[in-house]
Amino acid sequence: MTKAISKNKTIIVFILTILLGYVLFIIPDIFFGVTKINGGKIGINLLWMALFQFFSITALLYASLKILKKNFSYIGLKFVNIKKDILLGLVFGALWTMLQFLLIIPNTGGINRPDINGMLGMYDGSLTGTLSFIALGVIGGGVTEELFNRGYFISVLKDVFKNPKVGLWFSAILSIMIFSIGHMPVTLMDWFDILIPTIMYTLLFLITQRLTASIVAHGIYNLTAIILTYYIYYN
Repeated sequence: MTKAISKNKTIIVFILTILLGYVLFIIPDIFFGVTKINGGKIGINLLWMALFQFFSITALLYASLKILKKNFSYIGLKFVNIKKDILLGLVFGALWTMLQFLLIIPNTGGINRPDINGMLGMYDGSLTGTLSFIALGVIGGGVTEELFNRGYFISVLKDVFKNPKVGLWFSAILSIMIFSIGHMPVTLMDWFDILIPTIMYTLLFLITQRLTASIVAHGIYNLTAIILTYYIYYN
């Protein structure tokens, strides 16, 4: 008979995993930002950043889940009802894209917005560079961030609570806040831009109890945002 993992051990493993995970997310950003190797955070380097984040974070989650005697299906990586989940993700990702690029961004500064300026600094004008940027947005953002911030964070933390509903909503709200703060919002507009999609991704995860819809929604928005920003604002 397999011995149950204590709540204290779960909390310790959870905290260490989250802390190490954020370090792994930051490492490639700091490395290329400081060393400026091959131009820094631009071009093909964005692909290396995406791959580093994906492989290091998934390895970390695998090890952490193994210690907790869990697997990736426990954190929502399931492939049932996949067509429905993909459709949900496509719809919500596309709706947020349209709201941002047809209404919000043009009326809140456009090219002068700090986030748009930040993105423009990561294009090098080449096809390889643009595809690498997309890889960072889809692999590093859409896939890896959802596995870590939604799937692992909420699924593991909720189980340390006696009341399942309290645990679920506390974990979800804390996940939303930490993920949002991690994007370092400064203005009210910054908070709006990160909180709305983060809440949307979280609700998709909670409603479906799977990561597919949130991964697709997150990935679609990042993909379209990178492409549209390039064609609308990059000169």
